[in-house]
Amino acid sequence: MLEQIIARIQDLDQTALAAATARQNTLTKPPGSLGRLEELSIQLAGISGTPIPSIKDKVIITMAGDHGIVAEGVSAYPQEVTPQMVLNFLYGGAAINALAQHVGARIVVVDMGIAADMEPHPSLVIKKIAHGTANMTQGPAMTRQQAERALTAGIEIVTAEIEKGLDIVGTGDMGIGNTTPSAAIAAVLTGESPAKIAGRGTGVDDEDLKRKIDAIERSIAVNQPNPKDDLDVLAKVGGFEIAGLAGVMLGAAAHGKAVMVDGFISTAAAMIAVVLAPKVKPYLIAAHRSQEYGHGLMLEWLGLNPLLDFDLRLGEGTGAALGISIAEAACKVLAEMATFAEAGVSDKE
Repeated sequence: MLEQIIARIQDLDQTALAAATARQNTLTKPPGSLGRLEELSIQLAGISGTPIPSIKDKVIITMAGDHGIVAEGVSAYPQEVTPQMVLNFLYGGAAINALAQHVGARIVVVDMGIAADMEPHPSLVIKKIAHGTANMTQGPAMTRQQAERALTAGIEIVTAEIEKGLDIVGTGDMGIGNTTPSAAIAAVLTGESPAKIAGRGTGVDDEDLKRKIDAIERSIAVNQPNPKDDLDVLAKVGGFEIAGLAGVMLGAAAHGKAVMVDGFISTAAAMIAVVLAPKVKPYLIAAHRSQEYGHGLMLEWLGLNPLLDFDLRLGEGTGAALGISIAEAACKVLAEMATFAEAGVSDKE
């Protein structure tokens, strides 16, 4: 499935891009005066293959997984918070619930590798690869086969949502300790030192941050992930929810759907997806620049310009929800504004 999905990813539709650009240039405003909204509407036209795209069915896929690296003291919160927060998602009490409702998006919550067994719930999708990853300071976080299974699970989940009518997907995450593998992935792929990438995550103090950076350095030294082999990086220093989100991005792009990338963890997943399939990149929209220390470097490596800079660092898909609202606004500008000719307004001389 992975190879087939990657082969299906096409370049953006040039005819739709040209038509959207032409329409933007005839709307009742000076060309370019709506800035990123104009650029975004044109990108969405190219992604969808429609000169005037619309966003009606909005979905945020929030994936959860645990990480063996928490044994190294890299998080301010205990691992049991992961299943507790997943229950909070399911019962509507989290920030992502409030923001998804605000933008009219539905949430798909996925167990990719929570260390506990979750009680069945009609809104919980179980794709558990294992009960958390292994401690990557002592060896690979997962096997290569597990990495492939997690990627495939992400493809399956987004494909099912596309069959229900999905127009745009936002990515979200939950997993105590997951900024550590995300920083490790970024350090390997960018070549930057872990000290330039790793941030405070859940709010660790200076000593914990040093311990976190040391854990990343040891993980890279022990595993020697190959930056030219995406599956090797993912398996050795990644996470199940990171792999799943990368699969979501691949599946969405293969079906001509836009991906609103949330923060630090989702961006690490985007890096994996782009190394796997470079044609994924124009389907990705960076929702925001996280407060997490190295996120800006990761976005620069991807060549993505974030829509917002709100000092967010929660994850869950919260930034993606806000980004989806902006994408919807961009589409409405393109579709609902009158042209100079339609409005009887004189164009510039």
